[in-house]
Amino acid sequence: MPVDPTLVAHVAATAGLSATEAARVIEDVLAFHAEPVEAYVVRRHAELKTFGARNPEIFTRIAGELGDRVVAAPRLTERQLRRLVYG
Repeated sequence: MPVDPTLVAHVAATAGLSATEAARVIEDVLAFHAEPVEAYVVRRHAELKTFGARNPEIFTRIAGELGDRVVAAPRLTERQLRRLVYG
């Protein structure tokens, strides 16, 4: 998907980047925020487990994080989060 040239010019001018660098940054940000909710939940669960967190803490934290996404995900219950992770 091509990046809006006006946005590229704005980011390049305000961040001191070349147009190529600005376009790459914008593409990276868009890709980061395009991650589907299901993939985000599974990825974050695995990350938090790696650091020794337990499921009740993990699911509470993920539920809070989902509300802070640029395009907020729907509210998911702990059961729905568990089903995304464990099927």
